Parts: sequence; C-alpha cells; structure tokens
Amino acid sequence: MPRVLWPLMFGNFVIGTGVMMVTGILNEVSTSLNVSIATAGQLISSSALCTCIGAPLCAAWVAGWDRQKLLTASLLWYSVLHAMAAWSAEFYALLGWRAMAMVGAAIFTPQAASCIGLLVPAAQRGRAITFIFLGWSVASVIGTPLGAWLSGTLGWRYAFGLISALSLWSAAWLWRTLPTKIVPAALSRAAWATTLSSRTIMLTVSVTMVSGAGQFVLLSYMAPYLKNIIGASTSALSMLLLLYGICGFIGNAFIARYIDRISPSRSVMVSLSCMVCGMALWPQAETPMGLVLAFIPWGLGVFSANSAQQARLVQLAPDLASASVAMNSSAIYGGQAIGAALGGWLVLHQGLRALPGHAVLVMVLAMAVSWQASRYALSHPVPQPGTEHR
Repeated sequence: MPRVLWPLMFGNFVIGTGVMMVTGILNEVSTSLNVSIATAGQLISSSALCTCIGAPLCAAWVAGWDRQKLLTASLLWYSVLHAMAAWSAEFYALLGWRAMAMVGAAIFTPQAASCIGLLVPAAQRGRAITFIFLGWSVASVIGTPLGAWLSGTLGWRYAFGLISALSLWSAAWLWRTLPTKIVPAALSRAAWATTLSSRTIMLTVSVTMVSGAGQFVLLSYMAPYLKNIIGASTSALSMLLLLYGICGFIGNAFIARYIDRISPSRSVMVSLSCMVCGMALWPQAETPMGLVLAFIPWGLGVFSANSAQQARLVQLAPDLASASVAMNSSAIYGGQAIGAALGGWLVLHQGLRALPGHAVLVMVLAMAVSWQASRYALSHPVPQPGTEHR
C-alpha cells in the first residue's frame, strides 16, 4: 500500500480505540462514579447516537475542505475532548465530553475513506479502503485490551488520557504525510438526493445498522457479563479482548486481500456468518476453552464486515462514495446506539444471560437484509446524480 495510507490507517486505530475502549471500562466507571451498569452503558449509546447524526451532517458541511487540514483538526478535537473527559468529576460531565468528542469520529472515518479515490488508482480502491480500516482491527488487538488493563489497574481516567495522547501523535503524523489540496469533489444536492432516495444504497446501509445493533446488544455489556456470569478477572478480560482483536485483524486482513476476487457482498455475508457462529456459542461459554471458541469466529467477522460494507457501497456508486460512506458511518453508530439501548433494557428486565440469544436473532436478521440488498442491487443499479429522472 502507498505510504500515504499509513497515517490514515493509524488515525482509524486511534478513533477505533476510543470508540471501543468504553466496553472494557464500564465496570470501573460504574464503581468510580457510583452509577449502575445500565447507566454507565449510556456512554456507548449517547456517543453513538451523536456520531450517527453527525456523520452525514458533517459530510455535507466539510465537503469542500482540504482533507489534510480537516482530518488533522478532527484528531486534535478528539484529543482535547478526551482529555476533558479524563478530568470529569461526575458521570454526566463525562457523558457530555465523551459525546462531543465523537464529532471527531464522525468526521475522520468517513472522510478518510472518501478521499481514497484521489490517493490510489481505481484498481486498488477496494484494497486501499479495507487497508485503512485495518486500523480498527489493530485497535481491538492493542488498544481495547490496553484500555481495559489500564482502567482495571490504574483507573479509567488513564484510559481516556491514552486516547488523548495518541490522537495528538496521529494528528502530527497525518499533517506531515498527507498531501495538501486533497479535496474530493463536493456533492451536489442532486447527488445527496440520489443517495438518500436510492433504495439500493439505503438497503445496503441498513445492513450495517442492523448488524451493528446485533453486535452491541452483547458487546456493550461484555465486561459485566464476563465478570458477573463467568467470574472473569480484569486480566482475563484483557486477554479475551486481545484474542478477539487478533482474530479481527486476521479476518480483516483476509478480506482486504481477497475482497476484489470474492466480491464485497459475499465478503459481508461470510463475515456476518462468522459473527453469528461466535455469538451462538456464548450461552455455553462458561469455561476458558468455551470462551475462546466463542471469541474466535466473532472476532474473525467483526471488522471485516464493516470494511466490506464500505467497499460494497463504493462499488455500487463510486461518484456517490462521500455521501454513501458517510451514511454507512452513521449507520455503524446508529446500530451501536440501538444495540446498547436494547442491551441495557434487557439487563434491567431480563438479566445479563438474555443478551446472547437476542444478539443472535438480530444478526440473523442482518444476514437476511444483506441477502435481499444483494438481490435488489442486481436489478436496480444506482443512477448517476441528476440522471434519475431521464
């Protein structure tokens, strides 16, 4: 991959670590700030909701900005707001700083993907997009377990401080490496109208939202589930998150290598199938080996699904990638918000043991939606902006 893609990949590593880290620190936040686990889970749902709404709005607002300045500024914002979160004295201050920090995530990930077409040849576009999304896989391998370990040993404030420091480093690297005057063509109102009115695109985007909801029903409350149901220690949680992340990296690397051969839509189905298999094993995963067997297939599919979805949307309508990728990022966080909220409701009314079964049901629904989206796309190609009425 070209050298210029590396700081984009690292930026996604920082963003991904900040987004996913909270699932490993809920126990410490709950204890430190004297709130329930379900209340602490609002850190996930509220932040995800802000990013869900912010991604498409920001995409329209920053369309004509130089990507070097835009992406650097988004990482600096991410750094400052996470530093403020680390100093929060009570829960709702933490909730507010964390939600505002997610504006940086809403901008960085979709806008990094949307400028790929100006950095690499068209033949490498699919691999380049999946490559920069390897940053999310690396985040799960290194960042998320490290955040859980820091939170369990030194306190959750150190975990947020780590994100702040990494964001500064990432901003400096990207500023030095990314060329100036990288400005994807601003989308017209007709292009946005085509994106939002295209059933093909929106049905494909809905796969991301439904699968995200299915994952975060269980993922949001992974730490309390492992602690209260299985009795896992902080060290065990960190090791399981490390295994999950390693599998995520392997799965994403595999998809990045072969996606142009097996097609993005088939890659999505393979990834979703892996996650369903892993989640289905959770009710029986009450031994160390059982946990390992549950984490491996789930991890193999978790990040490759998102990467393949991005490539799938770009393939459907390359000229609308800025809008469709922004909508997909919105759907990722919308799914997180829905899943975390549903998981919180289940914890309050049915208990932690109800989470895996409901997660599997939602993921099976995501597979059904993905299959329907693939069939629909064959007979309903996306029109070019301004041509849909010709």
